[in-house]
This record gives sequence, structure tokens and C-alpha cells, in this order.
Amino acid sequence: MQEPQITIVVVPRERFSCTQESLESIYEHTEIPFQLIYVDGNSPTKVKLYLEAQAQAKNFKLVRTNYYLSPNQARNIGLSHVNTKYVVFIDNDVVVSPGWLKALVNCAEETGATVVGPLMCQDKPLHEIIHFAGGESHVITDINGKRHIREKMYKQGQKVAEVKPQLQRTPTELTEFHCMLVRTEIFEHIGLLDEAMFNTKEHLDFCMSVAKAGGKVYFEPDSLATYVPGPPLDLTDVHFYMLRWSDKWTMDSLEHLRQKWNLTIDGYFKNKYSKLGWRRRATLVNPLSRHLSFGLNNKPLNLVLSLIDKKLNHYLTARYTKSQNQLQKKQGEFLTQQQKSS
Repeated sequence: MQEPQITIVVVPRERFSCTQESLESIYEHTEIPFQLIYVDGNSPTKVKLYLEAQAQAKNFKLVRTNYYLSPNQARNIGLSHVNTKYVVFIDNDVVVSPGWLKALVNCAEETGATVVGPLMCQDKPLHEIIHFAGGESHVITDINGKRHIREKMYKQGQKVAEVKPQLQRTPTELTEFHCMLVRTEIFEHIGLLDEAMFNTKEHLDFCMSVAKAGGKVYFEPDSLATYVPGPPLDLTDVHFYMLRWSDKWTMDSLEHLRQKWNLTIDGYFKNKYSKLGWRRRATLVNPLSRHLSFGLNNKPLNLVLSLIDKKLNHYLTARYTKSQNQLQKKQGEFLTQQQKSS
């Protein structure tokens, strides 16, 4: 058999309840050889057992941590096991379609692209509504010397059936980590993915870093995939979801992006700051409020639940940070002991 030149790295995005559908689609719709590394960041018992069984049956590498992982943290763990020409980062809530991987590789081989992104769709029914078809991500300097980020996603919300005939392979400035193929050698030039980008805009940071290093990003519409966000969420998803979209992780990510690229606090950032927690409100708070109000829009209850959400989110994030600091301290002490003994 042909030696695989692609390693697929699957990482947690925001929940675990789409694990089986996503993984099965990869094995059903990928017709070229590949290696697979599955990074399991503290999934619930049912998912953990499923992944262990699948890893044994399909002979892929399963790397598990007993704590939740931020996206770039998980990707870097997977990347440390990659020794192929290409790596594909894909989230655990993405469902792919026939020929998806071959189209990405063909694009990279024929264009010399460093990064290739597919035609990414969203929600169910699968492969019908566009989430992303390339986009823009660059820094603009105004007449006063202030630097602003330009971000734009093309074709979002449009129907695949209406738009796809006009779409062509093309250079782009932006693709997302839902699913992207990367030429592995780029990490020799830009280093690992930035783990200070905890939960948002890490794709902007990565694509701009690739461009800064002289790399090329391409959009390939012959590759089609869909990410399936919640709700509904299983109860076992809620803790990870709240951490994944915590206010602190979002604020820290935005502030790091701003400082790293020397950006001014403008309307872009003020808008992001004003919407802190919107995902939790949409996915957790508002559905719970409607359920408790028998389907009615109960604004006072919404307000109370939002306040509870804020406090609980702060508590969970602080507890996670404390536990991670303790883990790092123990690991540091262990390494020191090892060095002394050697």
C-alpha cells in the first residue's frame, strides 16, 4: 500500500456528543491513505470507551488527557505525533463528504499551497448551508498609523446548491480550524500554534502568521465538510462547553491577538467585548429560560439566569486555571527530580 503522506488530527471543539458521527464520516468518505491521531481531552466515559474501542479496531493513535484542552493546546499535542508531509486539523463535530481529503491534497500539490481549506458548511441537514468559502484576514494601517484587523468570511449563510457552481479554487487569506490541511514544514518557520489564543480568532492568527512567513492559503470548493454545532447539548457536554466559551478565555485571546499584532482597540474589538458570553446565552441560558417558562420569552428569568451563568462561568474557569497551575508545578518538580537523579 502507498505510504500515507497525510495525518489527520482530530481535536475537541466545544462538545463530545458528535464524536461518533464525525469519526465514522472520516473513515467512510476518505479514499486515500492516511494516519489518524485522535486527541481526547477528558471526554465523558461513554465517549472515552467508544474511542478506545475504535482506536483498537481501526488502529489509530488515541491520546487522552484527564483534563479539558483548549483547541490550540489539543492541536499541538496531536502535531507532536505527526511525521508526514501534511497534517489535517479537524474538529470533533465535523462531518466530511466523499472525496474531501483528496481534493485538499490535490490543491496543495498543484498550487504549492501551505494551507488549504474546504467549502465549510454549518448545521443540519449536512452540506447545504455555507459557513465559510474563503475570506480576508490582514492588518490595515490608517492615516494616523493605527493598526486595524480586517476579517471577512465569504458566502456565509448562502445555499451550496445555488453558489457552488460559481465557486473556484482560489488563493484566500483565511480559512478556519474546523477543517484545514497544512503543509507540516511551515511549523519549522512559525513554531507551534499559539496556545495563548485560547478559544477565538486562532485561525486569523495562524493564517496571518503563515502569510508573514511567505506561505500561501487556498480555498478548495471540491472539498466539502459541515460542522454541526449545538444545541442540543448532552448534559455531559455542558462543563466543557462553558469552559471552552468562557469570558476569560475569550478576553485573554482577544487581548493577546491585539498585542501580538499591535492592533488598536477599535470597533472590531469593542464589538467582541460587548458580546462576551453570547454563545452560552444562546445555547444554554435562553433554552433553559424558555423551558422553565413553558416556551415563553421571560426577560426577568433570562436576566437572573444570565447572572448565574456569569458567576458559574467565572468559578469554573478559575478552578480549571488553578488545577492547571498545580499540574504544571508537579510536572516541573518531576522534571527537576529527573535531572537531579541523572
